[in-house]
Amino acid sequence: MDRVFFTNSGSEAVEGALKLARIVAKQKPGGATKTRFLAMEHSFHGRTLGSLSITHPVKYREPFEPLIPGVEFARLNDVADLEAKFTDDVCAVIIEPIQGEGGIYPVTNEFWKRARALATQHGAVLIADEIQCGLGRTGKAFAYQRLEGLPDIVIVAKPLAGGLPLGALLAREEIAASFSPGLHGSTFGGGPLTCATGLTFLETMERKHLLANVQKRGAELKAGLKKLSAKFDFIREIRGEGLILGIDLDVEGAPYVAEALKQGLLINCTHDHILRLLPPYILTAQQVKEGLSKIESVLARTERPAPSAAVTSAPAEAQMLAAAR
Repeated sequence: MDRVFFTNSGSEAVEGALKLARIVAKQKPGGATKTRFLAMEHSFHGRTLGSLSITHPVKYREPFEPLIPGVEFARLNDVADLEAKFTDDVCAVIIEPIQGEGGIYPVTNEFWKRARALATQHGAVLIADEIQCGLGRTGKAFAYQRLEGLPDIVIVAKPLAGGLPLGALLAREEIAASFSPGLHGSTFGGGPLTCATGLTFLETMERKHLLANVQKRGAELKAGLKKLSAKFDFIREIRGEGLILGIDLDVEGAPYVAEALKQGLLINCTHDHILRLLPPYILTAQQVKEGLSKIESVLARTERPAPSAAVTSAPAEAQMLAAAR
């Protein structure tokens, strides 16, 4: 990526990406009708009007409808569905390389490559939403780096300023050039305090070799969780990479979250049945052992809830995996 525009949040960075995609299309011959966005099922991109419009779960969108028109959702990792919906009036396709709120679902290399090829073919931009999975979370600077093909726009935020409000919209030069002075702006985006903090975060990542630590601790944690999945038959799958991991259950996850908190372990639950783990980059090997021990205790001691109705709405590949098991 060649250029950067700083924002105050991930949602604001998403808004900037949507605006940039629209203006890139509009400046091309016949671009006036090139206004549609393709997003993914089970995606989450934010709570502002634009970012909400490309967020898939109905519970987030419905209270604020009508939202921005011209948005369609494709099934993640379903190449045929993507091809069927990717027409010449699409200005952008936006993908989380690993869906976070959606349940820790990594995009496949085949799907990503096809999205890249279709975006090029139709003169659209490929946007990587790395707000949750980027900036070291997977053990790489960006989660898309495990995939073949560069995005045109990358969105980052959450860890960038260590808890202070800072997001960023990154773009290739030929894309960024469509934002001439006055077309986009932010009063507080790129403020000196938050940017100084962001530099400190990036310098600390390098100095303390945190990417390597994320890779090592993530591998230990994932291996330990897979051992637990063999012990507890209500664990359907362990997904993720680095320190963004999901434990997919065939029962409701909320009781396990509550019990974990009692034991001093902070996790959360998404889609009612997927326990989401996002430990800090400075996690130690000893803390991995302690965490796994607590997770095992939580799974063993918690009264087993009823099967989760939400499982039936999980992405197709997860349902197929459950059926195979």
